[in-house]
Amino acid sequence: MTDTPPSVLTAALRCRCPRCGQGPLFHEILEVRPVCESCGLDFSQSDSGDGATALVILALGAIVVALAFWTEFRFNPPLWLHAVLWPVVTVPLAIAMIRPVKAALIALQYRHRASEMGL
Repeated sequence: MTDTPPSVLTAALRCRCPRCGQGPLFHEILEVRPVCESCGLDFSQSDSGDGATALVILALGAIVVALAFWTEFRFNPPLWLHAVLWPVVTVPLAIAMIRPVKAALIALQYRHRASEMGL
């Protein structure tokens, strides 16, 4: 375990423990581990709520709609192509975006509201 905790950005992008920066934060895709494997930090009290989901939905929705408009006006594809293309793009991007956003919210909670995490 290091003496200085990693920055929120580093912990979020690497999806690691906000205290030591070593142990993985997630078990499987989005399930937060009960404790850090490296330093033993208890994650059972951490809760990002729906904040990560709402932020990803709003940001990704704006990006996808802008790209759909650009594609429509630039290339004028048939409607069925939009129906096939955008779900294939949106779902993997949503999963890829929600992990670091959720990790960032947990790291921010650890830094600024440690009492809520039982620390």
